[in-house]
Amino acid sequence: MALVKELFTHPVKGLTPQKCDRVFLLCDHGIPGDRAFALMYDVTTDIPDTAIPWMQKKNFAMQCDLPVLAALNCQYDSNTTIMSINQGNRELLSAATNTLEGRDRLSSFFSAYIAPHRPQKGTLRLVGDPGGKTRYSDRQPVHISLVSQATLDALSSAAGQEIDARRFRPNVVLEGVPAWEEFNWVGQELQIGQARIRISAPITRCLNIDVNPDTGEQDIKLFSLLKQHFGHKETGVVARVISSGDVAVEEIVSE
Repeated sequence: MALVKELFTHPVKGLTPQKCDRVFLLCDHGIPGDRAFALMYDVTTDIPDTAIPWMQKKNFAMQCDLPVLAALNCQYDSNTTIMSINQGNRELLSAATNTLEGRDRLSSFFSAYIAPHRPQKGTLRLVGDPGGKTRYSDRQPVHISLVSQATLDALSSAAGQEIDARRFRPNVVLEGVPAWEEFNWVGQELQIGQARIRISAPITRCLNIDVNPDTGEQDIKLFSLLKQHFGHKETGVVARVISSGDVAVEEIVSE
């Protein structure tokens, strides 16, 4: 029997996953608040920062290009709109995302943080709506992502060490599903908690999965291992939400 093992949201694209006990899946939107913000390479535009539309991921700061982003612990409180950035035991910044001053402070911080690593990229702008209306997922239309724990275990066995699910930045980790079985679900509909989803495609991976989600070091050549050991570059699947509803840890996933 397939069950929800873990749930994650990623308030800022490319930054820290936040573990959840329960999420709401919204039809044709995904999880409100998941990748609601992004760090956009600054371009001239008349569109307000809170209303920047979906763009391809090359327009945003990502761990595949800037693995040092993973060394930051970035937490977002949707009730207060406060974004807090920590490194180790030190708080580096805490600022509101619903004020111009707060957003400017956050943008300035991230611009200065990446400057030694990618100076040619220039400044960053924090974009996105504090209320979760925007979404900057890798794909358009917007999806959620799922992976089975058994798939991660197969990768751990091949790597000779435990592989953290956060390297793959999923929304849902499943248990009770054989390794790679999620690929066979493409085109099918599934009930997950109170919501219904349609599996769209496997997820083609990039160098992002080489990055340690705590240290920001590229400490495992996982992308190369995936291709060499399993003969493909995919892990997990994406799905569209076709019927809204709540999903909680330990709830059943079924047809």
